[in-house]
Amino acid sequence: MKLKIDELEDLARGAAFLGTGGGGNPYLGRLMLERVMKEGFEVEIIGVDEVPDDALVIPTAGMGAPTVTVEKLLVPEEYLLALQRLEDFLGRKAFATMPIEAGGTNSIVPLIVGAMRGIPVVDADGMGRAFPELQMVTFSVYGIKAAPMSLADVHGNSVILEAEDNATAEWLARGNCIRMGGHASVGIYPMSGAEVKKCSIPRTLTIAREIGRTIREARAARTDVVEALCQYLRNNDTYGDARVIFEGKIADLRRETTRGFAIGQARIEGSGAFSGDLEVTFQNEHLIARAGGRVVAMVPDLICILDLETSEPITTESLRYGQRVTVLGVGAPPIMRTPEALGVFGPKCFGLDDTYVPFDSCPTP
Repeated sequence: MKLKIDELEDLARGAAFLGTGGGGNPYLGRLMLERVMKEGFEVEIIGVDEVPDDALVIPTAGMGAPTVTVEKLLVPEEYLLALQRLEDFLGRKAFATMPIEAGGTNSIVPLIVGAMRGIPVVDADGMGRAFPELQMVTFSVYGIKAAPMSLADVHGNSVILEAEDNATAEWLARGNCIRMGGHASVGIYPMSGAEVKKCSIPRTLTIAREIGRTIREARAARTDVVEALCQYLRNNDTYGDARVIFEGKIADLRRETTRGFAIGQARIEGSGAFSGDLEVTFQNEHLIARAGGRVVAMVPDLICILDLETSEPITTESLRYGQRVTVLGVGAPPIMRTPEALGVFGPKCFGLDDTYVPFDSCPTP
């Protein structure tokens, strides 16, 4: 299908929701894509079944701390450069690009690259949400190599990186990213169409657009936006249980930009039907939520913070003291919950001591 410019706001909003606090700012992502489309470039989105098995697919994304992009505005040409550098190294042109994760910017980046390069974008990604590190994707679970990969910055600098494994690729790329100003564009996980079919989470761009539309339409109809959103997610074949886990005001916020990430914790004072506090720990994305010392949601399941009045998703770099928020939990896709997947992006991969408990088995405060 051809993406229409009047669909961008829904897509960016829904992608920010799935990004669980990370994946980039939806407003900035939408502005970049609007600029490209107004210049006459078209965005073509195709399903995984439309990709030939022997085709080369190169996902594209931005990496770094989301707090950096608030001050260092993004440039579409930077992302295109990352794709072109990896194509040059491989000696082969990409048939298509795709997201590696969902997020307000990282769902949008491949659409920009695809439009400017004249190639389609696959309606799928490697997380169905966002994670802070490059190896934390379903591609890794199925043995796809992150490298060779490319990094590029706004000044035209670029790096081709090769590594023995995906965790090493992340470590090396993070160092380069920091030296590129805390943000870089990447071309990564070059794979065949057959591999895309095997290891990706399909329809995530479509789902993001439908989430954004659900929020917009419920708001316009003055119905319960959160209930409409939860009902959509419960009826979706990709995600699991969805429900409100807390509501209240951000009473304390600790956030620092370090090691190439936005790392911190937010404490939310309960209101309405919720009492006590909820503590949410994040590393670009929300990792774990505890109420009264009990875990109520954890990675890889989704923890999404929304503005209480508008139901707009709030990214970690946009969290502020005094904001009134609703916190939703959403069950991750089944492919994200296997023992093999938990070994790549389960709680212990983030230094958390907690054993993973699926969201539908977690208590509600």
